[in-house]
Amino acid sequence: MNIRPLYDRVVVKRIEEKENKIGGLFIPDSAKEKPQEGEVISAGKGKINEEGKVRPLDVKEGDRILFGKYSGTEIKLDGEDFIIMREEEVLGILTGSAVPAKKESAGSRR
Repeated sequence: MNIRPLYDRVVVKRIEEKENKIGGLFIPDSAKEKPQEGEVISAGKGKINEEGKVRPLDVKEGDRILFGKYSGTEIKLDGEDFIIMREEEVLGILTGSAVPAKKESAGSRR
């Protein structure tokens, strides 16, 4: 089934993080936070302004985005989970490869 959102809405599929063990223990799915990163699956045509003209969206299909923890509405299509949200709920578009931030040990700060 295909879905094309209307106006300034986008359909996003969450990008799941790799499973991590902390101290040899597995963290159950119910205790994990939902990822705030996803891929745009489909995007609407754009937002209609006061003059009646359509302003195209900045995000497009295939973009990797960041969004807020409680953004959008969760839906299920063909057994898969998606989120439909307005473009204004998108916090940013990720480009290039992500580099993890360096962690400081507790004693290294002065």
